[in-house]
Amino acid sequence: MEIKISTAQILKVLYILSWIIFIGLCIEACGFIFNTALAFFKTDNIGIFWQQIDLTQLYNFDKGHYFAITTYLSIIAVMKTLIFYLIVKLLHDKKLNLTKPFNPEVVRFIIILSYLTLGIGLFTHFGVNYAEWLYKQDVKMPDIYHLRLAGGDVWLFMSVTLYVIAQIFKRGIEIQNENDLTI
Repeated sequence: MEIKISTAQILKVLYILSWIIFIGLCIEACGFIFNTALAFFKTDNIGIFWQQIDLTQLYNFDKGHYFAITTYLSIIAVMKTLIFYLIVKLLHDKKLNLTKPFNPEVVRFIIILSYLTLGIGLFTHFGVNYAEWLYKQDVKMPDIYHLRLAGGDVWLFMSVTLYVIAQIFKRGIEIQNENDLTI
């Protein structure tokens, strides 16, 4: 007995998974933003940041540095959420035409994804450098993995890869349009 799984079925599963990931990332991004804002209004509740990240030492060291690190975390979380919002929107609006995959909507989608991943990579890289500078100032902070700042180079690599794929799709559209004109 052979089980055949079509691309449409895989896309439905990916659509559901994208929704789940999108909701999780929304919760994480809102948690970072809410805890950052809460720290400035209610100073006795900053001991444990979102998902057990303890930034008490940093807050006691300097509120400006605390705000900078939490801003990095919030921006990165929001950009990750935007990526999955775009994926959910693409799959929901059914702009992904499998009979003609080379269309401007897909190219625009891939280019935006490459810019978002580039932004995540850059903010992650800057956040890591900033956190390392804070370590050198003898501020006790969680490690980079707990701060969710690890993997900046992977995001940069992914942005270049997506940009190359977008250019290939652009060329595919040009060839498709030339073929349509000759017929």
